[in-house]
Amino acid sequence: MRGHGGELSPRGVSPYHVRCAPTGKKQDTMSLSQAQKKAFRSIGHHLDPVVTVSENGASEGVLAELDRALSDHELVKVKLALPDRDDRTAMLDELVAASGAELVQKIGKMALLYRHNPRVNPKLSNITRFENHHGRR
Repeated sequence: MRGHGGELSPRGVSPYHVRCAPTGKKQDTMSLSQAQKKAFRSIGHHLDPVVTVSENGASEGVLAELDRALSDHELVKVKLALPDRDDRTAMLDELVAASGAELVQKIGKMALLYRHNPRVNPKLSNITRFENHHGRR
């Protein structure tokens, strides 16, 4: 299993993943290691924001696009176009909770989110495409 090093169970599911009750999606129950976060930050540095959240908040369209982006790319950059820091933090908490993703990094108005997808298309996944990247282009 890429990134966790855990063995697969007989059902093909990592022991670190469980189903989320509201969405039925897998959620990582074990937080990312510092080495994983460092590698993901290195990859995320070169990404452009895929989802932008404005003062309209987390609408159904924004949540659907974030879900699609996380399913396709696993690692996505989100822009929070909100002027108040507390509003950005609250919105980011809402996005993380609604999507089942894990916050990798937050700097200013940008956030990097990760959600593992065991059936990801290797040509779309930012993790697979850049796994040998490690800070070099």
